[in-house]
Amino acid sequence: MFQSAIGGIISCIGGAVGTGNIWRFPRILATNSTSGAQFFICNFFLISCYYPVVLGWCIYYFYISCVYSLPKTEEEGLSIFSNFAEVCQCFNTLSEMNFCVLHSYWPVLTQFLAVALSGICLAGGVKWIEKANIILVPLLLFIIVFMFGWAITRQYAEIGITFLFTPSWSTFTYPNLWIAAAGQNAFDTSSGMGIMTTYSTFMSRDSRIVAYSFLIPIINNLVSLYASIMIFSTVFSTIIQTSPTVTRSAIVKLIKTSGPGSTGLTFTWIPVLFSKFGLFGRILCALFFLCLVCAGISSLLSITQIGVLAMKELNVPHRLAVAIALIASALIGIPSAIYLDFLTNQDNTWGYGLVISGFLFCLLVIVYGPNRYRRVLINEFGINDCHLSIFWVPLIA
Repeated sequence: MFQSAIGGIISCIGGAVGTGNIWRFPRILATNSTSGAQFFICNFFLISCYYPVVLGWCIYYFYISCVYSLPKTEEEGLSIFSNFAEVCQCFNTLSEMNFCVLHSYWPVLTQFLAVALSGICLAGGVKWIEKANIILVPLLLFIIVFMFGWAITRQYAEIGITFLFTPSWSTFTYPNLWIAAAGQNAFDTSSGMGIMTTYSTFMSRDSRIVAYSFLIPIINNLVSLYASIMIFSTVFSTIIQTSPTVTRSAIVKLIKTSGPGSTGLTFTWIPVLFSKFGLFGRILCALFFLCLVCAGISSLLSITQIGVLAMKELNVPHRLAVAIALIASALIGIPSAIYLDFLTNQDNTWGYGLVISGFLFCLLVIVYGPNRYRRVLINEFGINDCHLSIFWVPLIA
């Protein structure tokens, strides 16, 4: 059980807020600007295979922030990300495969380190997760709000914000846009992912689940909104100040070429933003990626725990189940670590999978009965919690 209500809610926020908000949401915006139980488990497991890769990038950038000077221009930022992550573009020949493996030890090393850190936390139990999140999640939120406030005051930041919130109405007819948006929403809020289902096993009847359900999505979506405004304000401001004659289409093209599917967008521009503050910015950058690592680990733990609990239902011992889940995740995730296009494919594919799993969760409520679900599992089960009125039935149906 969580030791305190605040520890439980912050851990849930840490499970929801992570790389999905700060890495995936801006890149999805950039890219698109112009039987149930078995399915759940397989879908979440395959997400846990490539998720440590992105978490490893956060670990690497924490190291970069501590050891090296931060990049001051987009060229320097792109160079750092490209040298680290874009190790190979194709596997046409055996020699190219060997070349890729030989020069990709950093992505694989940080991926394995992320998995190892998750294993340590799983061994320590939920109390370790709670104690770490109580410190690091509020710190991450503070840094994001601080940098958001500074980014929107930069010269030409309003151009990036205008671009971000100006819709291209013709794209609303593209099916891929709606699928990407639904997948991002599921990934971002952990809807259909089972993270909150997993954490609910550590809660009691007086944990105030309804109150959590109001607060966590609000904070989660605000973080995504703040992160996207922060990124786009920085990108447009920095590029226009560096090259005043650059066109908007050229900036958009640069955003979309920050790695396949804009995978490097956040990692390219966050250090550039922090570099404007000198030594203080370098400290903030290191803390930012440290907090993002911890938030990401919290999310990875809950995803991994789904597979662990499934194996324990088959009478597999806890430690053996943890070892199997982590080793399989690390090995299956190697292609995503050494080949960015493969990672982008996995992210898109299992983003669609989350939409399907979210639908299946909704189907469970519909089969059980929305009004019965509201009355029995929410209002009557919770102690000292908010009650949902009958008007919520159409929403939860």
